Amino acid sequence: MNANPVLMQKKYTRVVELFAQKAGLSLDDALKVFYHSDVYDLMSGGVSNMHCMSDIYLADDLLREFNENKH
Repeated sequence: MNANPVLMQKKYTRVVELFAQKAGLSLDDALKVFYHSDVYDLMSGGVSNMHCMSDIYLADDLLREFNENKH
């Protein structure tokens, strides 16, 4: 399923802002992490309707991925 591109950009913005707060990162750093993440790949590819998940769920999933990749 393809979501409206404008709505997807707004979704990305909300997820990145939440992730930045949770991870203690600047918005620029959070955005870099997001665009190189599996979460972004799944959302943008429409896999399993990831883009339909809540912003908090996606930010938490991104934080989990970020923490796993730090080690």
